[in-house]
Amino acid sequence: MKRFNPYILMPLLAVIIIAAVLCLFTSPFEIFKPEIRPSTSISPIGRQKTLVISFTDNKSGLRHIDMTISQDDRSRTLTSVDFPDKGILEKIISQDVNPVNLGLHDGEATVTITASDHSLFQNTARMIEKVVVDTVPLQISLISTAHIINPGGSCLVVYRVSKNVEKTGVHLENDFFNGYPAVLGGKPAFMSYYPIPISIDKGSMKMTVSAKDRGGNEVVLAIPYHVKPRKFRKDNLELSDNFLNQKMPEFQQMEPQLRGKTPVETFIYVNEKMREDNLKTIQSICLKTAGTRLWTGPFLRMKNAAPMAMFGDMRTYTYQKKSIGESIHLGVDLASTAHAPIEAANSGVVAFMGYLGIYGNTVILDHGLGVLSLYAHMNDIKVKAGQQVSKEEVIGSSGSSGLAGGDHLHFSMIVGGHFVNPVEWWDPHWIKDNIEIKISEAT
Repeated sequence: MKRFNPYILMPLLAVIIIAAVLCLFTSPFEIFKPEIRPSTSISPIGRQKTLVISFTDNKSGLRHIDMTISQDDRSRTLTSVDFPDKGILEKIISQDVNPVNLGLHDGEATVTITASDHSLFQNTARMIEKVVVDTVPLQISLISTAHIINPGGSCLVVYRVSKNVEKTGVHLENDFFNGYPAVLGGKPAFMSYYPIPISIDKGSMKMTVSAKDRGGNEVVLAIPYHVKPRKFRKDNLELSDNFLNQKMPEFQQMEPQLRGKTPVETFIYVNEKMREDNLKTIQSICLKTAGTRLWTGPFLRMKNAAPMAMFGDMRTYTYQKKSIGESIHLGVDLASTAHAPIEAANSGVVAFMGYLGIYGNTVILDHGLGVLSLYAHMNDIKVKAGQQVSKEEVIGSSGSSGLAGGDHLHFSMIVGGHFVNPVEWWDPHWIKDNIEIKISEAT
């Protein structure tokens, strides 16, 4: 009698196992649940909410989709969709949720989303999300009433909102400037410093303050303002071979792509591309600002210094009588003695120190709430990043590093990542009328 050989069955067992695995992974016997992916956060739900949900099943296809919201043991159907025909592998549902029409009140609720497939097992995926319903309208009340602004200047708006908010600030055309929380007169309030474009005309710009609560409810209020017209100087600056031959090698050493370029070609690159890159760097630095005011009183102007160029000067650069570039001067140039001490214009924290392209050796101080000051073309720097400095503290000395034709300080004020006229911040009357009085109106 022959002995039974179990190895004879091994090929058969292998075939059975492979077949079973294939059944589990392929329609109609697959065991994988559909996928449910919200494109945005489901909670919170405000006065009007749109849920955008993606459903996918790449095996047997979608059979049924169901979305409900429940509160106080009562369930409301948001949508219910059947797919009797196989082959629907993906479906995106955009569902509006109106709490008032659904009879929901403010507070907690539960959203349940389910999806099943055409597998024989009718695999079902379920997502359960606790949500917050928040339908109480927001209100904004302006505290500051007089907003008299200058082209290229700064403005402060002080206001209160009726409830806690997720986001608030000032919209100036396509730009947004954060509102920072403060306690004024013993009550919560918000303050937003923002820049005024040089190009603004009387009544030509849309200026609003907005607030959005956790439910996504948003309110927008127009800010009344009055523009005081101002004209800016225009300068034609003839570039000499002496200047180009002295300064352009400095930039050619920093930028390998400039090596081999003529001095004029190098200047065009520096004035256009490097200037633009430097501005982006400065704006990124300004994103990190203290949430409280760090400065007091008017900002200080460099002592015993003569102004060489003013904010807003519109420059045209020429070489051999031909225009090779333009720029707008975004600060005030102040010249004193060579290597004159540079003092902090006000108290703050060193947000940046180092070499910065056209600005050369540069220090940027953060004074809080999006207000910063910049000191450029310095010979040496005496502070470190993150260091707290006091008003009048020496932070370095003047020089001619960067795109500078001689020893001087280029001083700039920055608000919300944009350069503004420093002269306003030096003026105690402007500080009083445009900042301190507005804040005192809340008390």
